[in-house]
Amino acid sequence: MRILQLIDSLEAGGAERMAVSYANALCSQIEFSGLVTTRKEGALASQLDDAAKYLFLNKKSTFDIPALFRLRKFVKKNRITVIHAHSTSFFIAFMLKLIYPSVQLIWHDHYGNSDFLEKRKIAALKIGCYFFDGIVVVNEKLKIWAQKKLHFKNVIYIPNFISINKSIVVKTILKGPSEKRIICLANLREQKNHYLIIDVAIKMKKDYPDWTFHLVGKDFEDSYSSEIKSLISENMLQNTVFIYGTKEDIGNILSQSTIAILSSKSEGLPVVLLEYGLYEKPVVVTAVGEISKLVQNGKNGFVVPSDDVDSFYTALERLVNNRELRYIYGLALHQTIKEEYSEKAVIHQYLEWLKKQEL
Repeated sequence: MRILQLIDSLEAGGAERMAVSYANALCSQIEFSGLVTTRKEGALASQLDDAAKYLFLNKKSTFDIPALFRLRKFVKKNRITVIHAHSTSFFIAFMLKLIYPSVQLIWHDHYGNSDFLEKRKIAALKIGCYFFDGIVVVNEKLKIWAQKKLHFKNVIYIPNFISINKSIVVKTILKGPSEKRIICLANLREQKNHYLIIDVAIKMKKDYPDWTFHLVGKDFEDSYSSEIKSLISENMLQNTVFIYGTKEDIGNILSQSTIAILSSKSEGLPVVLLEYGLYEKPVVVTAVGEISKLVQNGKNGFVVPSDDVDSFYTALERLVNNRELRYIYGLALHQTIKEEYSEKAVIHQYLEWLKKQEL
């Protein structure tokens, strides 16, 4: 097989991480593995394996015809047989099919707001799907949605996976006392609900003033970001809640953290949760998307209702006050990741599915 991953940017995000992870993992499994980013490069470019062929299209607009033909030239030159289009790169893959019909198309739907699918626009997807050969989804809700709303039969749920990148330069030093740091890896977007973290931090400052919160993820410098920063200032949390922006050395950051959290209103199966488990972090997370399939409340972490400040704080407090419980839950989550979400298991499932479809 000769497979190309297609993604619109390489900024730090779940879909982007998975595009890089697939390209890297397939290097040793198939004849050719490559990655094309269409619109924007980013921090994840440095994590791409040297063995994976790479091209940046520098697409300037939706209908950038020169960029489309640069993609066609790359595909033809490398005799690519399967285009694996992640998220919004769906459209340029569809356009490529019109001028290079022999290539097979797979769409990987990473849609993060899977708890609010009724609001999703589907007109373009319905048309484009006629030209695709298969759809990979990141949770069961998206699978049902694709089958019912897009009337697409060849849909498979393949969980995200995680692997350690040992080439990242260690740079970030977290603030606050060691062994009392609470980490949240999430871009500053409304879906991630940092408001909940601020509310919890207010209570934490009163009861456990030495504990600190560390928000790592892209800062879009928009109204949401401004509101979060204003709340930090208004509640005098400058020495309790720290914002770092995009960082590459996630393993290093997690090694400095004590507890890991996610406060999202909606999710698929977040890649960062796999990273939490990989680094044996005890977690408090919200019951959205596929999270409850990975984290079993009271067994390998705490799962609480979305946007419930009291429940979130109570669970967090239990971990703060119990070092042994932190160790037990962190180890248990790591074991779950190792057994069910390893790179080897997921890539095997993916390739077997492609073989069955004769792609």
